[in-house]
Amino acid sequence: MRIAVYSSRSYDVRFLTEANEDHGHDLHFLEARLNADTASLAEGHDVVCPFVNDTVDAEVIDQLADLGVGLLALRSAGFNHVDLDHAHARGLTVSRVPAYSPYAVAEHTVGMMLAVERRLHRAYNRVRDGNFSLDGLLGFDLRNKRVGIIGTGRIGQIVARIMRAFGCSIRAYDVVQNDEVRDYGVRYVDLDTLFADCDIITLHCPLTPDTHHLINAENIAKMRDGVMIVNTSRGPLIDTPAVIDGLKSGKIGNLAIDVYEEEGDLFFEDLSDKVITDDVFSRLLTFPNVLITAHQAFFTQEAMSNIAHTTLDNIAAFASGGRSGNELTPEAVKGQ
Repeated sequence: MRIAVYSSRSYDVRFLTEANEDHGHDLHFLEARLNADTASLAEGHDVVCPFVNDTVDAEVIDQLADLGVGLLALRSAGFNHVDLDHAHARGLTVSRVPAYSPYAVAEHTVGMMLAVERRLHRAYNRVRDGNFSLDGLLGFDLRNKRVGIIGTGRIGQIVARIMRAFGCSIRAYDVVQNDEVRDYGVRYVDLDTLFADCDIITLHCPLTPDTHHLINAENIAKMRDGVMIVNTSRGPLIDTPAVIDGLKSGKIGNLAIDVYEEEGDLFFEDLSDKVITDDVFSRLLTFPNVLITAHQAFFTQEAMSNIAHTTLDNIAAFASGGRSGNELTPEAVKGQ
């Protein structure tokens, strides 16, 4: 099949090309993001392969359907950037990569906790500048801290196991409780209790209407003074202006994020020679107790290989008229 791979980077070319040795598809790599202005580049292709910050709204779907595209093969777990109802109405199949390496995201989460609370990001830059002072670098022990995990799917479960090894006490919240997580000594509580009890709160839940801006001014006020908030899940889980207010007041002692609500105009691009016009993001960068990475929690060799193989397996199933089990329909998503 002829496949248009949008938002391609060198690592996409490498891993998809390697995985394609088992399939023999005709891969066309496009650096452009998918949107209404670039959808025409998919002419002559059977499959379009978008990434998380591509735009797959009704207008784009109409263009792709008119061009004869039959499959949207997402190379991500998230699909909130896709108008599934419209894709279904236009007869397009949509597949995704539901899991690639929960260890990648979980380990990055814990790495961010350690880095921000021990000020490793500041210490690294200081030493490079010849500044060996310890002022402003005081951290704390993770041992005996209370960690709240919101979302105990595969990633949250691994984070719980790692944090238990540090000697932390774990509280968790999820609409569906996980018996295996309980076996680690984790105690499920309601959200208000989690907010009030925990020194560290880490987010591992999907983005839904109920979780949108879950970390907002009202809930921040319920938290312990000096709380650490970590988000490696979805940017819109956090109301960023409310978090900035919390940082300014000292209510939030540390913030570590790998995702950002308006990241579509920033992440995955080299903007080092440009002015960042997002004033909210720029304000975040001014805080010494904030650590930001650019949506790289998933980015390990193992995860990239799994993403490539699953994406191409999804395409192979579509080409044969079968199903891979990773297809998305509006009914299935609403039932989740």
